[in-house]
Amino acid sequence: MPNVVEPITAADGTPLKKKLARALFRSKLRAAGLVLPLFAFIIATFVVPIFALMLQGVHNDTFYTYMPRTAEVLNDWDGESLPGELVFATLAAELAKGKKERTVGKVATRVNRQYSGARSTFTKTARKAVKMEAPFKEAILKADKKWKRVEFWQAIKLTSETWTPAFYGAALDYELKLNEGFERKVEKERIHVKLFWRTLVISAVVMGCCLLLGYPVAYLLATLPLKTSNLLMILVLLPFWTSLLVRTTAWIAILQSQGVVNDILVWVGVTSDDSRFSLIYNMTGTVVAMTHILLPFMVLPLYSVMKTIPPAYVRAARSLGATPTLAFLRIYLPQTVPGIGAGGLLVFILAIGYYITPALVGGQSGVLISNMIAFHMKSSLNWSLAAALGGILLAGVLLLYWAYDRVVGIDNVKLG
Repeated sequence: MPNVVEPITAADGTPLKKKLARALFRSKLRAAGLVLPLFAFIIATFVVPIFALMLQGVHNDTFYTYMPRTAEVLNDWDGESLPGELVFATLAAELAKGKKERTVGKVATRVNRQYSGARSTFTKTARKAVKMEAPFKEAILKADKKWKRVEFWQAIKLTSETWTPAFYGAALDYELKLNEGFERKVEKERIHVKLFWRTLVISAVVMGCCLLLGYPVAYLLATLPLKTSNLLMILVLLPFWTSLLVRTTAWIAILQSQGVVNDILVWVGVTSDDSRFSLIYNMTGTVVAMTHILLPFMVLPLYSVMKTIPPAYVRAARSLGATPTLAFLRIYLPQTVPGIGAGGLLVFILAIGYYITPALVGGQSGVLISNMIAFHMKSSLNWSLAAALGGILLAGVLLLYWAYDRVVGIDNVKLG
C-alpha cells in the first residue's frame, strides 16, 4: 500500500495548519482592536465633518422646513406666469404663521441669497398677512411690487427645492435660472473664480520661494559638522515655538511704509522718503509673510533626504572630470527630488488653506479663497455657499495631488 502522509498536529492533536490559522486570526483581531479607536476617531472628527460640510453645498431645506405647503404647491407651477390663487392663499397662511413663530426671517434670508431685496419683501408682507382676507392674490400683490414679477417667483421656487446645484454654480460665478439653467454672472459679480486662481498662484509662488530659500539652508545643514548643524537646526525650528499671530504681526511692523525695510531702502538711497514702497496689505505682503512661516516645512524634508546622500558620490563625479556644477546637477540634485516633492507638496497644500496671514497682511489684493469661505461661515452665514467653495477647493487639491502622482509619482515623496 502507498504511504499516506499524516497531517502534522500540535500537542493537543489539532492539525498544525488549523492551529496556525487560528493564531493568525486572533493576532489580526487584536491588531484590529488596537487600530479601531484611532479609526473611529478619524471617521468622527475628519471624514464625517467633511462629508457633512460637502452635503450642505447641495442641500438646503430652510424654505421647505418653514413653508412646506408653499413649496409643495409651487411644484405644480409652470414658472412662466404669476401663480394662481391657491399659491397665494398658501403663502399668506404660512407667512402669517411664520410671523407669529418668528421664522419668516430665516425664509427671507434664504430667498434673498437667490434674489436680492427679497428679505424686506417677505418681512413686510408677513406683517400684513396676519390681517389678509381673500382674495389673497390681490392682497399680496398690493403688499409689495416684487410679487408682480415672475422672476421673483422663479427665485422662490428655486429656493423651495431642498437639493440644488445652485451653490456650486454660485461658487463658480454662475447663477441658476428656472427653466434656463446656469447663466454666467455679470463681470462685477465674478469674484470666486478670481480668488481661486489667486490662491493657486500665490501658493505656487510661496512654494517656489520656499524652495529657493530652503534648498541652500538644507544643504548647509546636511554638509556641516553635526554639532554646528544641530545648532543651526534650532534656528530653523525656532519659528515653530512662536505664535503664528505674533510672527504675522511682526511682518506688519517690518513691511509697513514706516517700517524697517522702507527705512533701510531710504537710508541707502534706493527710494525717497516721499515715495516709500507699498510692501504690506497687498499680494507682496502675503507672499513674504507666508514664505517666512512655511519655510521650515520645506527645509525639514529636504534636510532629511540630503542627510542620507553619501558625499562620496559627488567626490567620485569630480574625480571623473565633472565640474562642480555638472556634479551637482547630474549626481546630487536628482537624489534630492524626493525631498523637493515632499516639501513642495506640503508647502503648497498648507498655503492653499491659509487664512490668518492673508487676512492680516493681504489687504484687498492678497486675500485668498479661504478668507471668502470664512466670511460666508461667520459673517453672511451662507454655509451652503461656503461648503460649495470648500468642496471645489478640496476637489482642486485632490486633482493636483492626482496629477502630481501621475507625473512625479507619490512613491518618490520621502520625508527621510
